[in-house]
Amino acid sequence: MPDKRALYEQVIIDHNRSPRNFRTMEDPTGSARGHNPLCGDILTVYVRMDGDLIADVSFTGSGCAISKSSASIMTSVLKGKTRQEAEHMFVKFHHMVTSDPSDTSSAEDLGKLEALRGVREYPIRVKCATLAWHALAAALEGDGRTVRTE
Repeated sequence: MPDKRALYEQVIIDHNRSPRNFRTMEDPTGSARGHNPLCGDILTVYVRMDGDLIADVSFTGSGCAISKSSASIMTSVLKGKTRQEAEHMFVKFHHMVTSDPSDTSSAEDLGKLEALRGVREYPIRVKCATLAWHALAAALEGDGRTVRTE
């Protein structure tokens, strides 16, 4: 397990230092801001839909390594997914970061998102890891509101 944990830490560090899809999107179909006042994370998630397909997704903002790497990995895995697939992934991801450590069922189909599994050992960090996901949900609704994880 220590080797796996080190690998996950490297994935988080890599996505924090070189976040993928870190840019303002021209003409998104939806965007929403996420704010985690407990940690100071502030992210904006942009999404461009092509029918029911996520054609593009990006984010901007600042925050801790967990929120930034979570947003980076999230945007990487969601491109090309349907809205329903994205919603399903959010449910599985949320379950993974909030479930009992002995429950490994939620990691199925999450790929690199599994790197954030260790967040559940630090409940205060769950809000950091899920911030981008909550902002994405609001962006998909298209109302442009700010979501808070307090």
